[in-house]
Parts: sequence; C-alpha cells; structure tokens
Amino acid sequence: MKDFLLQLKERFTRPAEEEDDSQEGENYVELGTTTKKDEKSKVIVRPFVMEEFEDIKGVLDVLREGSTIALINIKPLKEKDLVELKRAISKLRKTCEAIEGDIAGFGEDYVVAVPYFARIFRSQSTDVE
Repeated sequence: MKDFLLQLKERFTRPAEEEDDSQEGENYVELGTTTKKDEKSKVIVRPFVMEEFEDIKGVLDVLREGSTIALINIKPLKEKDLVELKRAISKLRKTCEAIEGDIAGFGEDYVVAVPYFARIFRSQSTDVE
C-alpha cells in the first residue's frame, strides 16, 4: 500500500512534459502484489489464567510490551486466596497506571488490562439523586 501511494505521488508531482511522454506508452500504474504486514502493528488479545500470584509476571510483561490486551481469569486465585488476589490486582493497577493503560473487571471472574492506546468503556450511571 505504501509503494502504491508513493507511485501515485510521483505520478502526480512530475512536470507536465514528462507526463505527456508517459501517457503515450503506459496508461496504468503497476501495483506491487507483495505487501509485508508488520507483526508489531497488530494488537493481540491474549487470555491468561491466574492460579497464583506468580502468574502476574507474564501478564505484566506483555502489557509493558505495549501491543497486547490481557483478558485475565481470576477465578482460580479468588477461590484459593483472596489476599493474594488483591495483591495481584493492585500490582496490575499500578502497572497499568505506569504505562498509561487501563484496567477494569467484568463479571465476577475476569479482569481486562489494556496498554496506552486503548481505553475500556464504562457505562455512565443515569440515576440522579
């Protein structure tokens, strides 16, 4: 796609004399069929299961890389040890703040953590007191 845009730019920025010569022989723009997709530009949504506090390290590592959205199942740790769960969530929250990301729970058993480029939608309460 980038090559195509560069070719179009060159075609439209040529002086008028060159355009006349090129229109006699060719009336098309050749497109390259090989496009390289940069894997770093893709966002990965990755599930994690937190069975113990040490499982948080893998989640934090991928969040710091900046191209992964983490869906974390916290149910096993919640059933095992609530203190460790609170500690893990606190560490996740601090890391999300540090990387300017966002974190939110959904349902009772899942937490989603996103890097700087994403925000989590939170519905606004319409109740007025």
